[in-house]
Amino acid sequence: MRVSARSIPTSMSKTSNSELEPAWKAWHSEESPITLGVSSCLLGQAVRYDGGHARDPFVDATLGKWVKWLPICPEVESGMSTPRPAIHLVQEDSSQTLVAKSTGEDFTERMQSYAQSKTEQLGALDGYVLKKGSPSCGLERIRVYRANGHVRSRDARGMFAKQLTDRWPLLPVEEDGRLNDPKLRENFIEQIFCRNRWRVLTQRGLTRGRLVEFHTAHKLILRAHDELGYQRLGKIVGELGTISDEQSFAQYEGEFHRALKILASRKAHTNVLQHAMGYLKELLETREKQQLLGSIEDYRLGLIPLVVPVTLLRHTISRHEIEYLQNQIYFSPHPKELMLRNHV
Repeated sequence: MRVSARSIPTSMSKTSNSELEPAWKAWHSEESPITLGVSSCLLGQAVRYDGGHARDPFVDATLGKWVKWLPICPEVESGMSTPRPAIHLVQEDSSQTLVAKSTGEDFTERMQSYAQSKTEQLGALDGYVLKKGSPSCGLERIRVYRANGHVRSRDARGMFAKQLTDRWPLLPVEEDGRLNDPKLRENFIEQIFCRNRWRVLTQRGLTRGRLVEFHTAHKLILRAHDELGYQRLGKIVGELGTISDEQSFAQYEGEFHRALKILASRKAHTNVLQHAMGYLKELLETREKQQLLGSIEDYRLGLIPLVVPVTLLRHTISRHEIEYLQNQIYFSPHPKELMLRNHV
């Protein structure tokens, strides 16, 4: 579906798709900044069991320029002191407990009570960054011990993190260690920006027409993540009016966030870039067409990073004023200062 200039959201103007005003900005609002929960220690707060912190430079200094943080330390906020005895997960039967290693003090009930109450308040977040390896905040591969101190398993989730992900399964969640992986980092950033765009859309007043505009702008980025999810979303949009708007919007929201959780593959990116070329092939001279197709092929072969063909295409799209592609979030989904899509 082609979006005309008249159907673009009121915050958006034609100049918003130029090189000076990337497409992603039109769908965000200064009144609703991207808001992320974060383990407080990752911002340099001295809340760890030993009285120290675990400041992460990317989280604090780089990502912090673009988001509003909600720092949370479940251990301190559930009543544990700083410093305090180290804690770990213990399991002998079907139930897990959270116990101080040195004293045996059981913190299970207070942590579960705190986590249940706190996570209920976090529905308006756009994402969450958790502390790797923490028995309260760790996202994966947390050790669980037997009462005798021997390791029972290494595949648990921290007690607070489990409550968070169970309560908000569509919330983008990562931990600091996994953010060192370029693909996981890129996927998380795309998710939080997309979730914030959805949140802003609903705050401005979600209508059928605005949902069509939103879906149209996100078509290519959705296809890069999940082609089948993209098709399901297209069906929801195409059937607007056959069920209540409330049901349609809820279905779209769930499918939208689930699709974005899937890592975009090199093959899927290549297909999206080739699809975009279809809008340009009749407009380009042979040499320019060969240059663009060559950069897409080099990316497909793993010789260059995604940012190269995307940048070449973005300049070409801007020069030829291909409105549908200019409005595609795919070509500028987040600030270039985050240096994503730069990995081979």
